[in-house]
Amino acid sequence: MNNKYNPALFWFAVLNAVATFLLIGLGGLVTSHEAGMSVPDWPTSYGYNMFALPIKFWTGGAFFEHTHRLLASVVGLLTTILAVWLWAKDARKWLTWLGIAAFLLVVAQGILGGLRVKWQLDWLGVPHGAVAQAFLVLTCALALFTSRWWHNSAAEKQIPVRIGLRGHVLAVTIIIFIQLLIAATMRHQHAGLAISDFPLAHGKIWPDTSPEAIARYNAQRVEINNANPITAFQVNLQMIHRLVAYFIFLGVAMAAILSRKRLGGGDFLTKLAFLWFGLLTLQILLGAATIWMNKAADIATGHVMVGALALLVGALWWLVAARRTALT
Repeated sequence: MNNKYNPALFWFAVLNAVATFLLIGLGGLVTSHEAGMSVPDWPTSYGYNMFALPIKFWTGGAFFEHTHRLLASVVGLLTTILAVWLWAKDARKWLTWLGIAAFLLVVAQGILGGLRVKWQLDWLGVPHGAVAQAFLVLTCALALFTSRWWHNSAAEKQIPVRIGLRGHVLAVTIIIFIQLLIAATMRHQHAGLAISDFPLAHGKIWPDTSPEAIARYNAQRVEINNANPITAFQVNLQMIHRLVAYFIFLGVAMAAILSRKRLGGGDFLTKLAFLWFGLLTLQILLGAATIWMNKAADIATGHVMVGALALLVGALWWLVAARRTALT
């Protein structure tokens, strides 16, 4: 074992992280196309070994669902190899345990996905989505911890980051994770758009959620792909999602301003904070477009993927800041 930079290990960790991000995108397509139950059995696919499913079955929603299963298997294999590699070659015990945690998390994720199919329970899609986001952050953290910068940073002069700024970024990142859980809850109720206009909501700043108003909203809907009627809970949840989005946007904007003020415009963390702000701006635009375009699958999936990136950038910012501060 050694504690030196291993480029092969680092790039393998990056490959695993990229594959995980693509898997989240593919999972978003599965939900956006209402394809979550297109393959009715698990761990087999239409009775076949999933790795030997005849091409004639790869049509419609089954294409997205089965491709998601195959990529998930690839991510599981990559994570297993990475965990073993860290255990065998890296001297940092804490990193070895993180590799084991990633392995256990990907196993849990696979089981959650399988049980959702076997038990036909849509609500399992929410913890399935939550674990996916946590797993993405963990895989990217493993890539950071195996990077050349992490290994060499102890020998370089570091600019410490005040605890107030670090705490602010951590708090906003946690709120983003909660926001993603709210979004997953909305998506897996399969009720379509609870609010069909933006920036107003059913023509008002805060929509009426009386029984009469909800009945009127359902009668006026033009969606044809979603049969479940919307409820007052879903309308209020959508409004909470919007409010939290504005709060996150302001929090990220403040993080960018504070980073520039305290670290300088040329600092890496300042640049990362402004990238974070750009992602949040894009995320709000994609959220609006999702409503304006009646949940078009590609737009809705882009909204999911940018949300995952926003969570990831916040987490990586905090990890880099904590590392720099600890070394000063």
